[in-house]
Amino acid sequence: MKVLCFTSFTFSYLNRARVLFHTLRQHHPDWELVALMNDVPPEGFDFDPAAENFDRVVNVEDLDLGGGSWKSWLFKHDVIEASTAVKGPFLHQACSSGADVVIYLDPDTALLNPLDPLLEELQTHDIVLTPHLLEPEDTLAGVLDNEVSALRTGIYNLGFVAIRTTGEGARFAKWWNDRLLALCYDDIPQGLFVDQRWCDHVPAFFEKVKILRDPGYNIASWNISRRKVTIGQDGQIRANGSLLRFWHFTKLGPVGDIMTRRYAGTNFEVHEIWNWYKRLIARFTDGRIPERYWAYGTYADGQAIQKAHRELYRVRGDLREAFKDPFASGAGSYQAWLIGEGLLQP
Repeated sequence: MKVLCFTSFTFSYLNRARVLFHTLRQHHPDWELVALMNDVPPEGFDFDPAAENFDRVVNVEDLDLGGGSWKSWLFKHDVIEASTAVKGPFLHQACSSGADVVIYLDPDTALLNPLDPLLEELQTHDIVLTPHLLEPEDTLAGVLDNEVSALRTGIYNLGFVAIRTTGEGARFAKWWNDRLLALCYDDIPQGLFVDQRWCDHVPAFFEKVKILRDPGYNIASWNISRRKVTIGQDGQIRANGSLLRFWHFTKLGPVGDIMTRRYAGTNFEVHEIWNWYKRLIARFTDGRIPERYWAYGTYADGQAIQKAHRELYRVRGDLREAFKDPFASGAGSYQAWLIGEGLLQP
């Protein structure tokens, strides 16, 4: 079985992606590993893909975005929207890549054991998803933080998805591609949360769907209150007795620390695993990459792009027609039009 595994990230998340690919290589050296990027290296940083733990890079301009300018399409999205929106087009394209199975993992995940049981599930299922939660919370705080959050952002966590590249898997990839090309936005009041809320439909729209209820997959701060993590005498890490397959180290930093402390409590093994991950992140961090860097976060002259101006461009077809490269600066640019309309300070 040929397996392709990919993640989507910008250079500000390169350290996290490096950790993910490092752990993937350890456990699955025969998989094809792909870095999906919508970014260009920052000035002074010499990026050599051949020196990385992945096989190839796919850039946003390499994707089939349904026609038109890729810059026009990309401009409509902030960094989170863009990094999630490209997942659908690549997954769809990967169905004709020669791979039998395609797996997506968020860049802030890390493998702790092989995913062979997942491949076994894909012998009889075409789509595999993991819910945010496997059990109800038992405190009001947990309900508000985790159950209500999943109602807003999606029942399934799309930091992971796996498909067969034929049958229902291919049909799902095409459907997700179409939705994310058109409507991958962070707009919870309108029922959208980037790529994720769409997949609430999957068990109803598609057959051969496996909802993976193994607590060893996709463990994170939002479900740690209901998963007891242990480290056995054999050195193996388990969650509720199941071998821990991969951890989702979401919101590395103060927010992640707060939520982990809140819900791990005295499960000290959780804190040991987080400390292991932080050491790996430090090892793979390059100080030449500015924090929160994204090449497409600014106009050509370096002025930051406001989300309101992305949203205006998103809904105004006349603006998209007039300004094919909305990142440009100078006379005749979208930026200059915004200044002329009094919507942007020069």
